[in-house]
Amino acid sequence: MTGSAITYNRENAAPSVEWYGVGDTWSESTPTFTQVTATLKILGGDADVDNFLQQTYADSNDLETEIIQLKSKAVAYEFSQTFYDGDTGTNAAEFDGLVNLVTAGQTLTAGANGAALTLDMLDELIDTVKPGRPDALLMAKRTRRKLSSLRRSSGNLLETDVDQFGRRALFYDGIPLLVDDFIPTAETQGAETAASSVYAAKFGRQGVMGLQNSGIQVERVGELETKDATRT
Repeated sequence: MTGSAITYNRENAAPSVEWYGVGDTWSESTPTFTQVTATLKILGGDADVDNFLQQTYADSNDLETEIIQLKSKAVAYEFSQTFYDGDTGTNAAEFDGLVNLVTAGQTLTAGANGAALTLDMLDELIDTVKPGRPDALLMAKRTRRKLSSLRRSSGNLLETDVDQFGRRALFYDGIPLLVDDFIPTAETQGAETAASSVYAAKFGRQGVMGLQNSGIQVERVGELETKDATRT
């Protein structure tokens, strides 16, 4: 995107329509929206390579590469964590994650104090997405294990197919299961403190969509004045 923010309309209520006879007077009805603004956020950090270590390392390029790779991995991990539990109310510099983007009417609760996953619950979650079906079910590995156990107990296994990248993937009722280590398994629901969520997501302009400007950028700062190191 161009610019640092984008404003979109979140639908609150659809317009109403009626049946009319010939010559009837038509009534007007318009949808209601809430304007929401999503702003780009900056995620990154400095990676310093000590000059002494770089000089004495067997291959100086390898040392710098390793440090930058570790910094890149940290960026990826932080983004993935924030994708689910990001909260601008806690940290204005980050973006809101899925847990804070879902609004009233978009969530189902297994119970006042949570409850064990059932196939009926998952089917109800899928049916909540309208129109059509979700493009993916996002869940933690623990939830995937429970789902696999439920399917075995019911006499059929999760479907296995190949995704668009040629990798083997699991499907539930034809919907891809995206398993992510960063989906929390220590959420609080009433008296339960080891709960977890399953997200039924639709992707695209009418669903979950990411914003970026220029993507990942690397800037070599060079030698530092305050310490004997080179910064990227």
